[in-house]
Amino acid sequence: MRSEQGHARASAAGQVSRGSSAISLRDVGARAGVSFQTVSKVLKGKGNVSEATRERVLSAATELGYVPNSLARGLATQRTLSIGFLTSGLAAFVFGPMLLGAEREARKHGYFMSFSFVDGTAANARHALQQLIERRADGVISAATDAGSDAAYAELLRTGVKSVATHSIPGGGVPVVGEDGVHTGELAASHLTALGHRTLAILAGDWDGSTVTGRLEGNQRALQHAGSALRTDLIDVGGWTIEGGYAATQRLLARGIPFTGIVSHNDHMAMGAIRALQDAGLRVSEDVSVVGCDDVDFAAFTNPPLSTVRISFESTGIVAVRTLIQRIDGDGAVPERVVLPCSIVIRESTGPARSI
Repeated sequence: MRSEQGHARASAAGQVSRGSSAISLRDVGARAGVSFQTVSKVLKGKGNVSEATRERVLSAATELGYVPNSLARGLATQRTLSIGFLTSGLAAFVFGPMLLGAEREARKHGYFMSFSFVDGTAANARHALQQLIERRADGVISAATDAGSDAAYAELLRTGVKSVATHSIPGGGVPVVGEDGVHTGELAASHLTALGHRTLAILAGDWDGSTVTGRLEGNQRALQHAGSALRTDLIDVGGWTIEGGYAATQRLLARGIPFTGIVSHNDHMAMGAIRALQDAGLRVSEDVSVVGCDDVDFAAFTNPPLSTVRISFESTGIVAVRTLIQRIDGDGAVPERVVLPCSIVIRESTGPARSI
């Protein structure tokens, strides 16, 4: 008796297994009480479908064991259903959340994301991009800021594959998604000028790239609006790292030029600046205020907590994927620039300017 029951269960399981491999969109639609076109929209994350219908379709697909045949879809559409994501230098700081947002959004649309870290030279970035093109990636998201000013890399993005970037591209021709660096820099410096600061030191990440150029321009605008000026002898390079910010702040202090505030172009350098000021016997916010950019996870937990400009890197990844898929699908005109909002977050590292 037990043997017969076990045989029956095994037989039923085999039927389910064999049946699940042949489950179609029409089968899922019949179970959910909708058309197969609606099922397709839900599974691709496209179209206007109510939340109730979406849940019903997803439940039906799960119950039936529906697995989309990506290979068949790729053959039918002449696509690989893959997206490349290239990043460099700042990956450990901000591109983790960006990649997370991008990967989740790509998966919603049935795409696989291939990630490549190309730290170092523009030649490395070109090589990685060429590999993605040769492997027939349907599109590429470039967050490789180290290659941002390289003309050959820019030309590959323009002509070799459908692409979107999170940084400016020489010669244009590639949609850019992300913050407005000028606005970010202006927000950070304006927060300090509103507190009466007129002489500001600047911690720049490096001397190359649109991020630094934009944020410096924003810093200058804020100071000019307050009736002051950006002093080039109070700008130092911290290389985007905590250690670099610490060393750059030590160099600024050693110059003997009085300043009441520091604008750091990212939170990591700001953290180094706070430590350098404290090691020099200065009180952060009372003697020298410090404001950063990015609002990374630790910014609220520095001592004192860091005032900074909040940028949603996860949203950047999500919007970059949506924009890229729009290009891949040829779904209408894609804007040359998609600017995402940012905002100042005020914490305890900033306060009214002291007299100097």
